Amino acid sequence: MADKAPPVISDAQAATSRTLSEALPYMRRFAGETFVIKFGGNAMGDGSLARTFAQDIVLLKQVGIHPVVVHGGGPQIGSMLDRLQIKSNFVDGLRVTDAATVEIVEMVLCGSINKQIVQSINSEGGMAAGLSGKDGSLIGARKLTRTTRDPDSNIEKVLDLGLVGEPMRVNTRILEVMRDSDIIPVVAPIGVGEDGQTYNINADTAAGAIAGALRASKLMMLTDVRGVLDKQKNLISRLTPKTALSLQMDGTISGGMIPKVETCLDAVQRGARAAHILDGRIPHVLLLEVFTEHGIGTMITND
Repeated sequence: MADKAPPVISDAQAATSRTLSEALPYMRRFAGETFVIKFGGNAMGDGSLARTFAQDIVLLKQVGIHPVVVHGGGPQIGSMLDRLQIKSNFVDGLRVTDAATVEIVEMVLCGSINKQIVQSINSEGGMAAGLSGKDGSLIGARKLTRTTRDPDSNIEKVLDLGLVGEPMRVNTRILEVMRDSDIIPVVAPIGVGEDGQTYNINADTAAGAIAGALRASKLMMLTDVRGVLDKQKNLISRLTPKTALSLQMDGTISGGMIPKVETCLDAVQRGARAAHILDGRIPHVLLLEVFTEHGIGTMITND
């Protein structure tokens, strides 16, 4: 008697099986590795994208990868300052932060935003816990200084950004304890100075410093663009420090992309093995980058 014909599967089932087969080698490769993921931009304000982000984070942990989430919250801080009628100014994209403002920044970042992300991850089956740079002395900070040059007199002057800080040291102990457990850390970018002063730190900068200190396998920066684009608006899938510098000098990398690329380069130079600039508006962008052959954004490495 002839063998029965094999069952027919749908195109969707076939696509799912191919996807899982393609992902398996990457699951093996990255098991036990640490990924630092900066969550911000439109994805934070979109309920559907926030949920798929949480699902991605839980899946990464389930397959043996150790995600560390670092989040921003500029629009939410601005909204709260407006409600409280506290005036806020920006210099070179950084919020000038006085004593009244830093209290609101800490309240919004460490309170409502951090707990929303924690709850979102927990709702998808994870075990997340919120931290700030103060917890476990995670981020030791100092006052950030910036200079500018007057276009008329050509005299250089120091800008006073108030209580805006930059990471001076990262104590990874608390993150290492969590890495060896089921807990997913969610970090608000608040730092503390040697005198106990609270500092507001740019979330990209905080994520890069943490990735370097942890010698993370990947720093993944979720943005509102596809990645680094060439002058024809085509995605550049891979950069090295040399090519990144060249593209900055000829104006290809410009505007708000410059500090993101510099943060990635700094993280790689400090010990992270790779940094990625990804479009956080794409559902499941983390999984597409990690578990597919060609990835989806721009990867920056030392070689």
